[in-house]
Amino acid sequence: MASTMSLAGLRFASRGLAAAAPAADAPTARKPAKSTILFFLCGGASHIDMWDMKPEAPLEYRGEFRPIRSTSPEIHLCEHLPLLSRQAHRFSLIHGVTDGGQATGDHHAGYYYNLTGHAPDPTFKQQGNDRRPHADDWPFLGSVVGSRRPLHPHLPQIITLPHKPSKLPYTRPGQFAGRLGIEHDPFYLYGSFDEPLKFTAPTLTLERGIGTGRMDARRDLLKAFNDARRELDSEMQVQSYLRQQERAFSLLTSSGAESAFDIASEPETLRARYGNTINGTSLLMARRLVEAGVPFVTVFWKEDESIAKQCKSAGGWDTHADNFNCLKKYLLPQFDKAFSALMEDLTLRGLLDDTLVLVTSEMGRKPRVGDVRSGGTGGAGRDHWTTCMSVLMAGGGVQGGREIGATDAHAEYPRERRIAPEDVVKTVYHAMGITNLEATDMLGRPYDLLADGKPLLDLFG
Repeated sequence: MASTMSLAGLRFASRGLAAAAPAADAPTARKPAKSTILFFLCGGASHIDMWDMKPEAPLEYRGEFRPIRSTSPEIHLCEHLPLLSRQAHRFSLIHGVTDGGQATGDHHAGYYYNLTGHAPDPTFKQQGNDRRPHADDWPFLGSVVGSRRPLHPHLPQIITLPHKPSKLPYTRPGQFAGRLGIEHDPFYLYGSFDEPLKFTAPTLTLERGIGTGRMDARRDLLKAFNDARRELDSEMQVQSYLRQQERAFSLLTSSGAESAFDIASEPETLRARYGNTINGTSLLMARRLVEAGVPFVTVFWKEDESIAKQCKSAGGWDTHADNFNCLKKYLLPQFDKAFSALMEDLTLRGLLDDTLVLVTSEMGRKPRVGDVRSGGTGGAGRDHWTTCMSVLMAGGGVQGGREIGATDAHAEYPRERRIAPEDVVKTVYHAMGITNLEATDMLGRPYDLLADGKPLLDLFG
């Protein structure tokens, strides 16, 4: 198999970031976005502690954080998001996104619903977080977008970084192409806390300096392996697998991709503005990739295992214990720095109008403080909460500075309007100008990739 190396850099003009102006950006004519950046906060981000705050609620609900004003009169953010508050005129918030009781409360079901727009099937209730990805799962929204766009000349259609959630064998369903075919699976780049500027694709990347002869030999070896697989798999599955590998080899041997992914050439000041962390550099990489024309880029927040014990989590946003300290010391400052930098960077480069930005998670957090798995109220954690969460959208024609949807006085349930994950996914397709969602199965029969849901048109004015 081809072995691992760090991937090297895109050569773009680099500019430093200036302070964001509070004045609203000039409106532009509605046009489809060229790319989407999905920033997924793995673990279940606390909506009530970040951007659906309820300062008038009792202390056991509102917690210890205070809201602050932003550059939008409608939006009030947590006091630990000061940099993002200066960007509020550029994004909008969708509140009260709910699973309507169709999910299970587990991470796997939350990933699947929010990444595909399809309610989890009964196997998620039967197997919980043991449920593995299936070949006939509904496809990841990024795979749908990538399948509807012309092939990029030298880069993958769909790139995911800096990891593939979650640790084997508990891989999260919903992040793959499923029934759409594995040739539409994301191309994964991997990053680490120790070397945040180095990204690798272990199963596909070339060794530095490898010759085309050695590459051809490895291709022959893989062909022999694939030929053997024909005895075990159906012909159509094997052909799909071969197409994916052939595409990967073509990308890796092209001159355009040879130095495609190294961000070390970015100015040190810009890297510092994003934060010299794996999540910060992943967002910087995402900006570079959409600048290069990649249709869909996903950044899955990489969990820090050093805080896992304190937060009773995997080290991400799953704050079952010590919710407020985990947020204000670790999660919110890193998110605030990196994501506000992305918003500034896209704006200064004139990319925001052409790039849809989506921040979401698999669930919200329970508004009432106290989780039984961390000692109840004394543990100061928040449990899973799929009945309500918030989603951020910016760019791609989305009007900034607005809130749509609302929750009750405790941020527990939607108030009046029900917004579901399928509505959010349909909104992404709308922003990207994707209206044809027809596909065909392995027998040539047509089906709709997402029959349910309606785009949130009020986001676009």
